[in-house]
Amino acid sequence: MGKRRRATERKSVGVGVGNMKVHPGVLGGAAAVVVCGVGAAAFALSGGSGSGDGSSVDEKPVASGPPKPAEVRSTARAFLTAWAEGDAARAAALTDDPTAAKQALTSYRKDGHLTKPRLTPGKRSGADMPFKAAATVSYEGKSKPLSYESELTVVRRKSDGKTLVGWRPSVLHPELKQGDRLVTGEAGDPPIKAVDRDGAALTAAKYPSLGTVLDGLREKYGKKAGGKAGVELRVVRADSKKKSGSAEAKQKSAKDDAKSTPDKTLLTLSPGTPGTLKTTFSGSLQSAAERETTKRQRASVVVVKPSTGEILAAANSRPGGFNTAFQGSIAPGSTMKVISSSMLLEKKLAGVDKKHPCPKYVTYGGWKFQNDDKFQIKDGTFRASFARSCNTAFISQAKKLENDSLTKQAQEVFGLGRDNWSIGVSSFDGAVPVQSDAQMAASLIGQGGVRMNPLNMASVAATVKSGTFRQPYLVSPDVDDRELATASRKMSGSTASALRDLMHYTAVAGTAMEPMSGLGSDMGAKTGSAEVDGQKKPNGWFTAYRGDLASAAVVQEGGHGGDSAGPVVRAMLKAGG
Repeated sequence: MGKRRRATERKSVGVGVGNMKVHPGVLGGAAAVVVCGVGAAAFALSGGSGSGDGSSVDEKPVASGPPKPAEVRSTARAFLTAWAEGDAARAAALTDDPTAAKQALTSYRKDGHLTKPRLTPGKRSGADMPFKAAATVSYEGKSKPLSYESELTVVRRKSDGKTLVGWRPSVLHPELKQGDRLVTGEAGDPPIKAVDRDGAALTAAKYPSLGTVLDGLREKYGKKAGGKAGVELRVVRADSKKKSGSAEAKQKSAKDDAKSTPDKTLLTLSPGTPGTLKTTFSGSLQSAAERETTKRQRASVVVVKPSTGEILAAANSRPGGFNTAFQGSIAPGSTMKVISSSMLLEKKLAGVDKKHPCPKYVTYGGWKFQNDDKFQIKDGTFRASFARSCNTAFISQAKKLENDSLTKQAQEVFGLGRDNWSIGVSSFDGAVPVQSDAQMAASLIGQGGVRMNPLNMASVAATVKSGTFRQPYLVSPDVDDRELATASRKMSGSTASALRDLMHYTAVAGTAMEPMSGLGSDMGAKTGSAEVDGQKKPNGWFTAYRGDLASAAVVQEGGHGGDSAGPVVRAMLKAGG
């Protein structure tokens, strides 16, 4: 081969910034204010910016594979530089979604009134670059600083191998999701002072799990409570437009409650005057709920009062995240057998002390079902099958049921799955879809398409205890004249009595015996575990009542419900006793 002439390379002197090297080609010869730290750099830059990609006269193959460390650093710095300078177009061009990025970056300044951002890169981890952001929020002569941490990820474009920032709204602020905006101005919802049933203030500082709940209460009751709005920087959610839309939009919004997240205040420039809103929460029970969930990973619990439906406590291990206690949509496992049992009892397909099959295996709809550890109960009763949580005892009855039998039972007797609860904040009201064949059979044991959360399952235990479904709520309907959901029919007295008998026996001699020991005679419980694809351990469930308290908990990836969720519910029932 003949020799190829190589292009002359020009040497350049870089400016070191922490563990980055800034080249004149990146800064475009512009002046920069650089503040160095250990392993990181803060900067506020002006002037041109580049992507950090090299070029050569020789034609090179398209780069592939994960971005290299140098590419992550240079691409991240180029993007942060453009953002710091307020050049939305240039920053957006360095992302894999320029249109969405430009709109968000423009809104950051225009709607959020955030200026003078200083962005401090942290320590790179693979393609991820964490950074600290410090900006000034200014509105009508009022200014306050705002600081937070975020992260960006550098990706490689397949078409040309160029490295870009993978765009997502959380790059601008970690609270932002698709369609959300940062907005500074007079708050649409006046602040509230939420109080518990005894008049004591409820705050996110004292009860971290109530942060999103208090946001939701403010959104719904801020104006009704009589407060006056202040000036704030808020995260305005994408679905906020539904709130003031047509009747059809409002109806759709009500059915999307599980997906709804209230607007969130990030910074108060001028405080408003809060109105007072009384809730049904019990301060002592809420404190107990916070303690129990904090001890565990991914635990959620709810306590309700069967005689009224009042919600007394609700907590999650991850208080700043999704409110699983009210909005979770998770397979409830064998706790669903409470509802299935009520149906079998009503249809005379089971009797508490009648003989009932519990073999090792049952095949239905092409699926082979089995019990935990493949146990069987020879010549056993339905009482024994319920207490030991025998799956095949329920699956064996599937052939005698209609596809919608369980759906009707859940909706008509337990008030579930109709998307019509109005507890005071957004909630998911459970789902028991009509299914056929193996999926219908799986629903009987809380798998298939059945989805619940601790609020739903606490309500199930409360319905068994009182014999009547009473929709849970945390703000009295008298405050806004709203109608609470009702069930179209109630269990017969004999069915309710049989269910209480089954749950009590399970609590004294079955799978719930250990968590319920020593809690007296007026109590009952049901354990559950639900297999989830991709999880090494199932989700643990437990629902129970004691006196005029009913509680349910889930510990995701907790294993058996009696071991994981049982102690949580036990603590709540004892705290309320």
